[in-house]
Amino acid sequence: MPNRAERRAQAKANRRGVPSQYDSTRGRGRGGMIDEYQLQERSRRLQDGESLGPWKPSAIVESEPETVLNTNPDYTNPKMFKAPHSVRQWFRVGSWTLISLAIIAFFVVMWLPSHPMWLIATVSGVFIVGVVSLFFTAGDSKHNPNLDQNGTAV
Repeated sequence: MPNRAERRAQAKANRRGVPSQYDSTRGRGRGGMIDEYQLQERSRRLQDGESLGPWKPSAIVESEPETVLNTNPDYTNPKMFKAPHSVRQWFRVGSWTLISLAIIAFFVVMWLPSHPMWLIATVSGVFIVGVVSLFFTAGDSKHNPNLDQNGTAV
């Protein structure tokens, strides 16, 4: 009958490492083998949000304050559609007008029996000028009421 120290060592060996049915070394050196117990502990610590350094017992549970977004999903801005009041906004209206006219022209050209190449190139050019001009007339994202504090569209 094994003594107490041997029984404790055997119980510890059973708790740690590779279970006996998966032990291909049959108790020999385990230098490069995966330690299942360590993997389980690491997985548990990752799920609990603990650091992956050596485990140290701690009675202090540090709770991180939750960040709450202060955006209202029922947000309606009465000033969202107001008349353009600066040159930049007038150019933005012009850009969207060019894009709209180019889309309508694409549909018209699509139904024409003959497609002259100069007409298709002109419509494409007007569309490209409208889209590129939006990049130059776009305002700063900080002043966009449709974006939350993280820059996500609301």
